[in-house]
Amino acid sequence: MDPPERLGMFRVVCLLAVFDAVCLLDTGMLFPRESSSREVKELNGLWDFRADQSPNRNQGFDRAWYKSRLAETGPVIDMPVPASYNDITQDPALRDFIGWVWYEREVVVPARWVADGGTRVVLRVGSAHYYSVVWVNGVKVTEHDGGHLPFEVEIGSLIRKDPTVPCRITIAVNNTLTLETLPPGTIQHMDDRTKYPEGFFVQNFNFDFFNYAGIHRPVLLYTTPKAYVDDITVVTDFLDNTGLVKYNVSVQGAANATLSVTLIDKDGRCVATSNGPAGVLKVVDVKLWWPYLMHENPGYLYSMEVRLTAADGKSTFEDVYSLPVGIRTVSVTSTQFLINNKPFYFHGVNKHEDSDIRGKGLDWPLIVKDFNLMKWLGANSFRTSHYPYAEEILQMCDRHGIVVIDECPGVGIKDIRSFGKASLTHHLVVMDELVRRDKNHPSVVMWSVANEPAAEMPPAEFYFKTLIQHTKALDPTRPVTYITDSNYARDKGAPYVDVICVNSYFSWYHDPGHLEVIPIQLNTQFENWYGKYQKPIIQSEYGADAVPGLHSDPPVMFTEEYQKVVLQSYHNVFDQKRKQYVIGELIWNFADFMTVQGTATATTSRTTTAATSTRVELCYLFPSMTTVYCGFCNYCRQTLMLMLAVRYPAV
Repeated sequence: MDPPERLGMFRVVCLLAVFDAVCLLDTGMLFPRESSSREVKELNGLWDFRADQSPNRNQGFDRAWYKSRLAETGPVIDMPVPASYNDITQDPALRDFIGWVWYEREVVVPARWVADGGTRVVLRVGSAHYYSVVWVNGVKVTEHDGGHLPFEVEIGSLIRKDPTVPCRITIAVNNTLTLETLPPGTIQHMDDRTKYPEGFFVQNFNFDFFNYAGIHRPVLLYTTPKAYVDDITVVTDFLDNTGLVKYNVSVQGAANATLSVTLIDKDGRCVATSNGPAGVLKVVDVKLWWPYLMHENPGYLYSMEVRLTAADGKSTFEDVYSLPVGIRTVSVTSTQFLINNKPFYFHGVNKHEDSDIRGKGLDWPLIVKDFNLMKWLGANSFRTSHYPYAEEILQMCDRHGIVVIDECPGVGIKDIRSFGKASLTHHLVVMDELVRRDKNHPSVVMWSVANEPAAEMPPAEFYFKTLIQHTKALDPTRPVTYITDSNYARDKGAPYVDVICVNSYFSWYHDPGHLEVIPIQLNTQFENWYGKYQKPIIQSEYGADAVPGLHSDPPVMFTEEYQKVVLQSYHNVFDQKRKQYVIGELIWNFADFMTVQGTATATTSRTTTAATSTRVELCYLFPSMTTVYCGFCNYCRQTLMLMLAVRYPAV
């Protein structure tokens, strides 16, 4: 065997070793896709809805609302799904409601699904915030702890008990946050009757976005055969012009099954085949998955078709599932982030799943608009601040070559009691679910396990060491980080991350009004972090607030001019440090989003950091232009667009 062949064999062996570590999870959560063997029925639309306004928020359980139609137990209103319930009505009590809310819908299940005992019927909820309990025809079928991630349950046996009865789905959702939830929070009861009414309480938490609640992503029914493809995991690599796709397929419902795997390119041509539940597909003249603006053909995806055949002695079952596959590698050195062995610089943004009226509900027009804006301004990446985004968004990232730092809901971990055993156990489960859901997305290049935790507290070292090691065990192919605003010398979790991600707001939260400190303090920040840890650094948040139309010369805080100078001062330092070890900049924030009511932010105008930099930069670059798209009436998505378009030109 000559040296190139030996090297190729070594890469395959290494790929197999890495893959063995990835396959720790034993259940799948494949995104529902229609095929010749699978059907999908969306249950989006209007559902019956009621908030449990009883003092203890528990009347629905005490009176078993799930045992009969919700409308028979009291008044209901129409509630769109998917959507947050908070901004749908004119009732301020519902907007800020904390506790159990109840959704219900009757569904007509196709007769062929019911008649065929060899067909599994699965109920899937894309996400509901925060704790969910689900009943079908009055029978509890599942519950799920945590928002932002999907859960599902097989309900075929229930709907077949009486095929003449409509399938009545009841979902109770509770948005209460405790010290052990993710994100954490506390309930504060106000017992002074000279100030507050009977039963008054508030939800406290340590994050600055509105705690939208409800069923946020699609609810659907889908089918599979009795014997089916339960999960697929792929790990990719390449050697010269040959791509390597290591795959593993798990099967449920059959002790013995025949599997064939076919990799198909964008033109519909078969480029590799294999048989069996595990193997390596070799792709000659491979087309790699590249980030946007890093290659003339970014976001290239193959389709991996898995075909299963099994028999139980009475029947033969065939299942077909197709998984998009992007062939790429990710690695980190002490100074660089590499995609396909080429240095990658995160020119990106932070985002929120947030829109007018819909809250965190999945909104396709908004998603497509945001992607068009990101590509127009030249952004190549974003962080899912501060929770996992919809699978549909990650699929868009795969197709468009937008790189993602995939963050779990670990935001606001500030109370020392949230570092306890119960909190850590739940956090580990959340990472299990996140990695299981997103492991096959080529756009996802790094996991983030938290945002701005109290990482200087004594319990933080064990907590984050355990959490990061667990995440690496789930997926050793991607680096792991968390976003910090702690002191570099006292951050107890920093030794365990692969990339340092730092948030800082010099001349804003620190030394407000003093623009002259930015270059000094930002340089010092970078030198301190790199000097201690010798790891590449991403400026994961930076920016300044601005009030639309507020001007001052010389610049003062909250004016558009001040915001512009803050951003330019940061950019000047980035341009120097990226020559050394800074590997990215993610501005806060891509677009305006809702916050809680308070004296620090103007929630009604939906403005946040850099909310009008489009107008600022237009004023400076194109003085003849007097109007731009801002549109508080239709939720402006142009936030900071032009400034970044100039900084990250797409041409």
